[in-house]
Amino acid sequence: MDEVDKLKRAVSWLRDADGVLITAGAGMGVDSGLPDFRGAEGFWRSYPALRRHQLTFQDMANPRTLVKSPTLSWGFYGHRLQLYRKTVPHAGFQILLQWAARTSRRAAVFTSNVDGQFQRAGFPDDAVAECHGSIHMMQCSEVCTDALWSAASFDPVVDEAECRLLNALPTCPHCGAVARPNILMFGDYDWIALRTEAQESRLNAWLASVQRPVVVEIGAGKTIPTVRNFSERAGPRVIRINPKDSGIAAHRGVGFAAGALDTLTRLNEALDNV
Repeated sequence: MDEVDKLKRAVSWLRDADGVLITAGAGMGVDSGLPDFRGAEGFWRSYPALRRHQLTFQDMANPRTLVKSPTLSWGFYGHRLQLYRKTVPHAGFQILLQWAARTSRRAAVFTSNVDGQFQRAGFPDDAVAECHGSIHMMQCSEVCTDALWSAASFDPVVDEAECRLLNALPTCPHCGAVARPNILMFGDYDWIALRTEAQESRLNAWLASVQRPVVVEIGAGKTIPTVRNFSERAGPRVIRINPKDSGIAAHRGVGFAAGALDTLTRLNEALDNV
């Protein structure tokens, strides 16, 4: 199927849909200037201090690193927290909001991103399910309680050359132990999933209410295929947008081998011209 036919099919689904399910991985944030950590070299370009230690993303996103070196761990997460706070979501988010506004059931979001960019772009908090948690929420690293709290009052100061936190470590207000982001890490048995479980329960209720959903999947890779698998289960009308991994069986959807903003803009122009 050529690009013109794929555009026509995707536009027909968007026009017919009574709800838009947006599924997104790290590639969604690239057009906003966010790194996607593709491979060790890509990670080290963003965090050159960690190259010296030969620490990969998998090493840093591990609760053992928080135990062994909390200032290094919070140097990494503190830098990311500040980066996400100041990042302006790209215009593709607004296109998605416009598409949702045309439907009776609006939009729901399923994302592996922990950056909070969908909420920052204007999506209602109760319409977003973050399957790996959120960097904007904290929990106790010792799990003295299953309580979660906002990271809003924590203002990390990071030595970027060393990737280390310079100010005081955040602590649990209940027991005083070091706090951690409420993010699912690798080999993580202490992540408190209650918030994400509540989000996914709302998402499942939304899915049950939609008769003709269209799935717009953006920037979800194969390495951890959680988002891709979810898209295909929720399909079959899946619009897959990914510069490198756009392939999808014809009976499940159509794929566009390009970035998020470029493809969403092209689809939106085609939608307006119909």
